[in-house]
Amino acid sequence: MTRILVIEDDEETASFIANGLKQEGFAVDTAKTGTDGLFQATESPPDLVVVDRMLPGLDGVSVIKALRAAGVKIPVLFLTAMGAVEDRVAGLEAGGDDYLVKPFSFMELRARVTTLLRRPPLKDEITRLEARGVTVDRLTRRVTAGSQTVDLQPREYQLLEYLLLHKDQIVTRTMLLEEIWSFHFDPGTNIVETHLSRLRAKLSEAGTSALIRTVRGAGYVIDAD
Repeated sequence: MTRILVIEDDEETASFIANGLKQEGFAVDTAKTGTDGLFQATESPPDLVVVDRMLPGLDGVSVIKALRAAGVKIPVLFLTAMGAVEDRVAGLEAGGDDYLVKPFSFMELRARVTTLLRRPPLKDEITRLEARGVTVDRLTRRVTAGSQTVDLQPREYQLLEYLLLHKDQIVTRTMLLEEIWSFHFDPGTNIVETHLSRLRAKLSEAGTSALIRTVRGAGYVIDAD
């Protein structure tokens, strides 16, 4: 049975979500603090986490950053009253996969949960990605350029991984916004360009300066060796 962990300190909201998801056939665990939620998610990782931003102990963003740093790759849905664009960006940059603002419809919550759970798991044959001297181990999330390890933030890693998965294909800004940040709209910021610039700088420091090519007016591409 699919297990979902709900990290929410408001008992009424947590009960509403848990009962609704149970009626949909999911097994649901709950945690009232960020600290407890992090412990549960790392000790026995569920199939998906629904987490509030404002929590006692560790806040939701810190919880997800810690999960990603520990290599836990399960889908994460932020559920919060903090609905400004910068709040959404912060949550997604921390490692969240989707962001739903309170007050919310349970039907929309269910739809987003179902969509996240449909994302295919990593397959054995694509756990290692390579191009032009850069290697990505998708199981450990370790990136190397030659013999040097490249330390990337979660979104930088996801950008590199996505571009490598689409090697020799032009990837548009819209594709990156949808796939990496789950934005189905233009947030009106240079979030893609900023993260690509940081990624390129780190790869350049490791001796791989021309891995990601900009195709003017179209997008970005990593050429095969």
